[in-house]
Amino acid sequence: MNITVFGSASPQPGHSAYEEARRLGELLARAGHTVLTGGYMGTMEAASRGAAEAGGHVVGVTCQQIEDWRAAKHNPWVLEERKFPTLRERLYCLVDSCDAALALPGGIGTLDEIVTMWSQMQTAAMAVRPLILIGEGWRRTITALLEAQNEHIRPAHRDLLSFAEDIDGAVAKLAEALAA
Repeated sequence: MNITVFGSASPQPGHSAYEEARRLGELLARAGHTVLTGGYMGTMEAASRGAAEAGGHVVGVTCQQIEDWRAAKHNPWVLEERKFPTLRERLYCLVDSCDAALALPGGIGTLDEIVTMWSQMQTAAMAVRPLILIGEGWRRTITALLEAQNEHIRPAHRDLLSFAEDIDGAVAKLAEALAA
């Protein structure tokens, strides 16, 4: 299966968030999955690295807009690059190309990825697939949204998201969802 990993560009090697993302990439590759990431630094690099070091295939989905903004190139663990002109095209490739997605802690970009995929499933613009948010931060963020906008978000649409406390929980939920 093709598994997209969303996450922050900030963590550096040795940081706990980087090492957890690296471990996630390794676990996904050992389970036989192809790992798709945004292709650059931080947890994208870490998940790519973990998957590549475990012998898995890594797809980095990149774009010219980010490279112009940041003067960045894809990380060295990307084995296949899919490069697009715009951030929007990159985002939709990450969402459309996966059989499931896992969201590590992150910022505005990660939130955008989660919400875009969630909205695409909610409107039946894409088939429903596992979207697993990892960590207490996402649970608190989404819970606040659901409580504040309760009357506008149907229970069936809430159920399109699932939460995992940590990497191990996310990998277990993924295996369970893909087996169903």
